[in-house]
Amino acid sequence: MSYARQHLDETARVIAGLDAMEIEKMVTLLVDLRARGGRLFFLGVGGSAANCSHAVNDFRKIAGIEAYTPVDNVSELTARTNDEGWEHVFAAWLKGSRLQAKDMVFVFSVGGGSLERNISPNIVLALQYARQVGSQIVGVVGRDGGYTAQVAHACVIVPTVNPDTITPHTEAFQAVVWHLLVSHPALKAAQTKWESTSAVVAPSSSTETA
Repeated sequence: MSYARQHLDETARVIAGLDAMEIEKMVTLLVDLRARGGRLFFLGVGGSAANCSHAVNDFRKIAGIEAYTPVDNVSELTARTNDEGWEHVFAAWLKGSRLQAKDMVFVFSVGGGSLERNISPNIVLALQYARQVGSQIVGVVGRDGGYTAQVAHACVIVPTVNPDTITPHTEAFQAVVWHLLVSHPALKAAQTKWESTSAVVAPSSSTETA
């Protein structure tokens, strides 16, 4: 079997292992968030950080939810990292954003964070602050979900089908899940460009004659 075939087969197994009911639970929480005028804050590092930036666009534009992520402002992110330390950067940013009980924190992470193992402590401290404030927490994470899964109101865990491909599958399926969310009939508030075009008119091959 080629590696490409193996990777695609693993992808199918991941899909089969996703918890659809947990995703629907997340939809309900997001619908309620929008109804009460709460804001959505995305947190992630590495590839997950890039996913945060993309997700902010989709939730703002397609779902009509006010959304932000600290990774979109590299000046503030690096200043806080330099002055307050990497482990405190997200919590400090949430404090600066005046996180409230009506808001929600959305985590994208391969491991979900662990203070004991010193993995993504910035996510853990941010979630601890969110709990102090009373904000809701959701996430799409891999492995066993880490701290995020322990404290989240809804958490989709991307199942491990191959220990050698945990990161690529988790980060890929973060995108699958958030695109599912903003496409969900209960959340989708604006039509996307290509889907809004009901019919594609092919250019005419005929030419006019004088």
